[in-house]
Amino acid sequence: MSTAEATLESNIRESRATLDAWVREVVQWHFNPESGCSFWLDYSQTLSFDPREAIQTYDDLSKLGPFQDEWLRGGPVRRWVPKGYAGRPVYTFETGGSTGVPKSRINIEDFRLDYEAFSATLPDEYFPKGTDWLSLGPTGPRRLRLAVEHLAQYRGGICFMVDLDPRWVIKLLKMGQPKMAEQYKQHVIEQGLTLLRAHDNIRCLFTTPKLLEALCEKVSLKKLGITGVFCGGTEMTPQFHRFAVEELLDGAYFAATYGNTLMGLAVHKPRIPEDNYAIIYYPPLPRAMIEVVDPDNPDRIVNYGETGRVRLTTLTKEFFMPRFLERDAAEREPPCELYPWDGVRNVRPFAGLQGTVVEGVY
Repeated sequence: MSTAEATLESNIRESRATLDAWVREVVQWHFNPESGCSFWLDYSQTLSFDPREAIQTYDDLSKLGPFQDEWLRGGPVRRWVPKGYAGRPVYTFETGGSTGVPKSRINIEDFRLDYEAFSATLPDEYFPKGTDWLSLGPTGPRRLRLAVEHLAQYRGGICFMVDLDPRWVIKLLKMGQPKMAEQYKQHVIEQGLTLLRAHDNIRCLFTTPKLLEALCEKVSLKKLGITGVFCGGTEMTPQFHRFAVEELLDGAYFAATYGNTLMGLAVHKPRIPEDNYAIIYYPPLPRAMIEVVDPDNPDRIVNYGETGRVRLTTLTKEFFMPRFLERDAAEREPPCELYPWDGVRNVRPFAGLQGTVVEGVY
C-alpha cells in the first residue's frame, strides 16, 4: 500500500469515527424528552428499545427502519420542532411539490450553517468577497430563497433576486403549453439581464442549468463581469457540465452542487481530466450522509461504480431524517483525498418514479 493509500484509509476511518460520534449526539438530542421533537418522542414509544442506548453507530440507524415520505407531507409542522429550540424563530421550507402535497422541513440555523460550510469550498479568486450576487432561480417556499442570500451576505455581498416558480412551469407542461413555459423562462431571463446590466458589482451568479444556458444565449457572462457560477438543478448532466465549462462560461468558475430542502448541499468534487466531466458529489458529513442502495433491497449498499437509488440521512440538531429513499438514482463513488467518505456520481431521476413526476423543469 502506498503512502497516499494509507493516508486515505486512515482518513476514511477517522471520518467514520466522527460520523458515529455525531450520530450518538444527534440521537441523544432527538430522543431526549427535554430536547427532542414530539414526532421522534412519540415514535420512540412504538419501539421495543431505547434509541439512546441501542444506537451507537451510523449503521445502528437501521434499527429505526426507513424514513417514510408521507411523514413530511402535511401538518402539524410543529411536531418537528425540537423542544431544545423552544422560543426560537422557525422557518419552514418545502420540496418541489411535483408529486402532490410538498414535503416540509423546519429550519432555524441549518440553512445558514450549510451555506457557510459551502462558502469555504468557493475559490475567492472567482467568487470575490465583497462583490454582489444574482440569484436566478427558484425561491418562494424553498430554502434557496434565504440560503443563497445568506451566502452572499456571509461573503460580504448583496444578493439580487429573480424568482422562477417551477410549480407553474410543471402546470404549463402538464397542460400541453410548452410555448407558454418557454415564454415564462424568457420572462425570468429578461429580469436577470436587466439586473446584470444595471449593477456592475455583480460578479457571482446562482442559477440552474436550463436558465444558465438560456442566459448565455443572450449575452456573454464574461462581458457582464461574472467570474463565478454556482449551479444546481435537475438537468445537471456530464454533457451539460462539459458544455457549460467549454462553451458557456467564458472562463468563469463552475461550482456544481446537488442539494435539496431535506439535505442541504453536496459539493462537487474538483474537476480533473480523468473524471471526464462526470458530476461527482460528496455530502456534508457528518451533517448528512448519502448512500446508493439496491432499489429492490434498500438494506444492501451497492458496490462502488454500481447504479442504485440514492438514500439520504440528515443528521442535525434541528432535523433528523434517517435512511430516506430519494427520487434519484446514481452510481456509488469511492472516497477521495478531499472527501474521505462515499459520494455519488451522475445523479438523475430514479426510473421507477419517472411516470409520475415532471422532471427537467430547471
